[in-house]
Amino acid sequence: MRAALLLLSPLLLANADTPTASTATPDQTPPATIPDPIKAMLDAAMTSGSEAEVQTIAKYAASVAPESAEAIRRIAGAWKDARSAQATRTLQDSGFFDLVRGRVELGGFYTTGNTSNVGLTLAADVRRDGFQWRHKLRLLAEYQESLGITTREHYLAAYEPNYKINDRLYAYGAAQYEADRFLGYFSRYSASAGAGYTAIRSPRMTLDVELGPSFRRTAFTDLTTENELGARGNLDFDWRLASGVTLSQDASAYFQNLNSTLVSRTALAAKLFGPLSASMSYSINYESRPPVRRLNTDTTSRASLVYSF
Repeated sequence: MRAALLLLSPLLLANADTPTASTATPDQTPPATIPDPIKAMLDAAMTSGSEAEVQTIAKYAASVAPESAEAIRRIAGAWKDARSAQATRTLQDSGFFDLVRGRVELGGFYTTGNTSNVGLTLAADVRRDGFQWRHKLRLLAEYQESLGITTREHYLAAYEPNYKINDRLYAYGAAQYEADRFLGYFSRYSASAGAGYTAIRSPRMTLDVELGPSFRRTAFTDLTTENELGARGNLDFDWRLASGVTLSQDASAYFQNLNSTLVSRTALAAKLFGPLSASMSYSINYESRPPVRRLNTDTTSRASLVYSF
């Protein structure tokens, strides 16, 4: 894009409109106009609706035609403000369910670590991104039975409300329930609150990071119970590699004195047709001090069919 603009700069400048003297008073400089080719490129970028493209065109067009730089910045800024205002009105006027988005995932899994099994996985993610509040809900169930004996049983339910302080900073709350006796605990309740920040936000890539204090209560399979304060960190990264292909990386960690936990999930999703897509993911669950005779690390590989709504 930059190279094209630099190569075309003589032509662009040659076709620049000549300011009309009648529009200026004797003690004023005639207002600069934008060369027609640059104006056409800027209009095309704004029509596409891509803020990144508008910023790129405005940046390099201003360097090619510095006498029109102020006019270019003014038009691009007005477009961005109008777009932001329209998005705000849409959020304010929408009903609760109008902004609900989600996905349902059904597939199979393979585990290594404390168990080595193949079984069925079912998950649902629901999100509502409103004007001031964002709500996220995740449900997960995995089950496997062999010869009438249950060999894998994992359940998770997590809810996280976010209050938007500005366009990047937000306050979060997080509540989570887990049960997995094959990983060494009958139940685990977790709660956390803190601050989150959108470090990267572009049409192709987003990155949210969170940090705050936490409390967890775990009932282990050795009949012991652990209540402990600690800290929670969370990372949510999404990257659109190509049209219909997305790479995501989610990681959360609970840092505690007695037992810390790290969970990481890497997933690649490819759109098939309509609301359906295929997904493959790899998860790692690490416990620093698991119950006796339990391993520290478990992995889960999943292949799923995903329905988005």
